[in-house]
Amino acid sequence: MQDVLERALSQFADVPIQTLCAGRTDTGVHGLNQVVHLDAPVERDAFSWIRGTNRYLPPDVAVQWCQPVGPDFHARNSALGRQYAYILLESPVRSAIEMGAVGWSFRPLEGDAMRAAAHHLLGEHDFTSFRSSECQAASPVKQMRRIGITRHGAYWRFEFEASAFLHHMVRNLMGCLVAVGSGRRSSDWMRDVVAARNRDAAAPTFAPDGLYFLGPQYDARHGLPTRTAAWDWLPGARAG
Repeated sequence: MQDVLERALSQFADVPIQTLCAGRTDTGVHGLNQVVHLDAPVERDAFSWIRGTNRYLPPDVAVQWCQPVGPDFHARNSALGRQYAYILLESPVRSAIEMGAVGWSFRPLEGDAMRAAAHHLLGEHDFTSFRSSECQAASPVKQMRRIGITRHGAYWRFEFEASAFLHHMVRNLMGCLVAVGSGRRSSDWMRDVVAARNRDAAAPTFAPDGLYFLGPQYDARHGLPTRTAAWDWLPGARAG
């Protein structure tokens, strides 16, 4: 996405532009509020940056908002935390129309069991068991601040808020939560997986289809939007 955005910005501004993103997402993962900063080499109104850049972007990428920030702002380093949502369809058969937009479980899932398992993930932990072998993070220790698991008709919505995430971390957490929800593992198994600090102890990595990067969290003094209109498209979107 970043290279596509930089090409569009450069075409609009008619000068080369480089950007810095708040975070990276895997192929197949969706971004609803990715935040990018740049040092603008030309002066344009915020509205012009949005409309002008979107003119050169493909249909599946669009700038949603734009505003100036202070010199102390950094899209990645100023983030106080990050949040993801995973949308999962529980159905005997897979969906065709939502292919690539939601995950899928053909087994019935038990919400209370998954919530009990998620409780073992809250707080500061070494998340090595949920870390990709390709992860380049300096430390596997992160603080999981909140996990929400709700059902909306045939859809499950999982929300994760943490200080930061490791490569494939949410997808690996999802693999374990679904294993618990489907009855293949007990809720307390999650505690053992965390303690193992070994990727082999956890379930296989879950599909990227239903994973959405909801964006970074910043200090309110920066005055940045915390959500975009796309949030309301997801089942169970929280207000505020």
